[in-house]
Amino acid sequence: MRLRPLQITLWIAAILATAVFAWSRWPAANQVSSEASMAFEPSFALADGEGNLRTSAEFRGKFLLVFFGFTNCPDVCPTTLSDVAQVMDDLGADAGKVQPLFISVDPERDRELGLNDFTAAFHPAIIGLAGTDAETRAAAQSFKIFFEREADPTAPDGYTMSHSPGLFLVGPDGAWLRQFSYGTAAAEILSDLQSRF
Repeated sequence: MRLRPLQITLWIAAILATAVFAWSRWPAANQVSSEASMAFEPSFALADGEGNLRTSAEFRGKFLLVFFGFTNCPDVCPTTLSDVAQVMDDLGADAGKVQPLFISVDPERDRELGLNDFTAAFHPAIIGLAGTDAETRAAAQSFKIFFEREADPTAPDGYTMSHSPGLFLVGPDGAWLRQFSYGTAAAEILSDLQSRF
């Protein structure tokens, strides 16, 4: 069967349209826009263990290692804070370039239990922050993390906290840099930080 010129033209146009559509869906084509959409500046305004309001703006000029957790956490929180403590020790003279922060997702109970004593048990450089419920939710939303209270008859006070377990790195300019997943070795976190100095 012989194709007419109009049929050939329509056939070629259909092939080109399909190719353009497929290219637009290809990951490489959208890589720049995806990376741009990931960039954000998390923020917080929360009280420290002494009751003083601390904001994200006051830490400009330092890298922040930020972890959301709670003092009654049985495993994830102490493991992560132990890794952060190891990183701070291993940084040596560069430790002043990094500020580790522990943000409580169970602020009322954590203030009663003693936030400063909890963080100091891991490392003196770690600052614990515990705001109101609204301030805590605002900080969590800013970092794009999840937390929720869950009933648990075996836990202290009959409840526990479910939360995102990542450790977050924020740059000296306040921009979010990356998330270290739970279980990332202290040596890997240290290497990443040192590569940015």
